[in-house]
Amino acid sequence: MDRLCDESRGQSTAVGCFYFDFGARKEQSAVSVLGSLLRQMVTGMENMPEGISRFFHDQKKAIGGRGPQLVDIVKMLQAITSLRSTFMCIDALDECRGVQRVGLLDSLKEILERSPRMRIFLTGRLHIRAEVEKGLAQRVRSVSISPTKGDIIRYLRARLNKDETPEAMNETLEAEILYKIPENISEM
Repeated sequence: MDRLCDESRGQSTAVGCFYFDFGARKEQSAVSVLGSLLRQMVTGMENMPEGISRFFHDQKKAIGGRGPQLVDIVKMLQAITSLRSTFMCIDALDECRGVQRVGLLDSLKEILERSPRMRIFLTGRLHIRAEVEKGLAQRVRSVSISPTKGDIIRYLRARLNKDETPEAMNETLEAEILYKIPENISEM
């Protein structure tokens, strides 16, 4: 993400990212995800499109200051993403509740239909692959990535080398960690 943001700085490119958190599943709806992406993209713009500015001005006058609905957010994202190259990165999509994931994928498909210069990068476990492909109407390229045992061992060694209490570790415990964790690792 940092590299993508660095490379797009100074260009007419919008970048937004969202990280799903299993612990906050109830709060992470299609509205909150796309609203967060919209906020990031609007924040990075020198001039906000008039329609979006007017929408938020009008919402302030509404009773209770009602927030935008999903259909409103989709329209605003379509307006922004149709004007410029856009990258949306959504991490851990599998952590999104099923009903919300369907709504999010439907909304992303709608946005993509009006935004030929938009690219979406999604990560998630393999079990949602078919749902993503169906939801985005085959506008998807999938790449399966999984760590090798050697990758896991290198990662563990790097973490062990940064341990702030090395005196708590002896050679036997380190060897056990480097053996058992890679042997028992899941698809995560």
